[in-house]
Amino acid sequence: MSPALTTEKADPAGTTATVAADPAVRIDHVHKAFGRAGAVQPVLDDITLTVRPGEFVCILGASGCGKSTLLNLIAGLDRPTAGTIEVPGGRPALMFQEHALFPWLTAGKNIELALRLRGVPRADRRPEAERLLELVRLGGSYGKRVHELSGGMRQRVAMARALAQDSRVLLMDEPFAALDAITRDVLHDELTRIWSETGVSVLFVTHNVREAVRLAERVVLLSSRPGRVVRDWSVDIPQPRRIEDAAVADLSIEITEELRGEIRRHGRA
Repeated sequence: MSPALTTEKADPAGTTATVAADPAVRIDHVHKAFGRAGAVQPVLDDITLTVRPGEFVCILGASGCGKSTLLNLIAGLDRPTAGTIEVPGGRPALMFQEHALFPWLTAGKNIELALRLRGVPRADRRPEAERLLELVRLGGSYGKRVHELSGGMRQRVAMARALAQDSRVLLMDEPFAALDAITRDVLHDELTRIWSETGVSVLFVTHNVREAVRLAERVVLLSSRPGRVVRDWSVDIPQPRRIEDAAVADLSIEITEELRGEIRRHGRA
């Protein structure tokens, strides 16, 4: 069972009391299977997980263990076979492995599309799109077409578009997997900064153990299919972190050994 979420609140007399706080995401005994009767393939089995407001959680696991499926369920793109998922702050934003930008729109217009769908008035869209581009360090790129942007720049625009949804929860499905190591490292820094500045809760899926330890406050390991929560690590390494830091390497080795054990047990890479 997940720990209770609490916060302190001052009353008019100046004293403080501990009150319950809603989680950012609550996943309660979730199962997911695909297929029809007689040919059912279980993907997720009895997943229970709580993400606190403002928390950064990475989900790790072997290929096919259901990580992306879990994000899709949280995003509301699919429904669990059993169990419940609650996102009290409203529908989360989802950032995919590919940038999924519309090539016929400029960087700014891609962001404005999300703002329009959110109901932002026309007159306010461009200033807000430009603010978000500044946030991801792409100031002055409003009018650039997708083909004029590097891979890292496209992912920054995709991040700005996700933030344009003004959700308190950001779901990220291996968003940096296709980037070169240097660009990925730069975007790790940028994501850490944006997370710190906005206070958004992040649920980040990755195959890269060091990436998970570099970024997260918690790392959750899923077993091979069907995915179950195997272990949950708190990452007590101060930010800013570097992927080559000794403490990051040490915890990465521990988690990698656990992941290898899961792969050996299930014979799946």
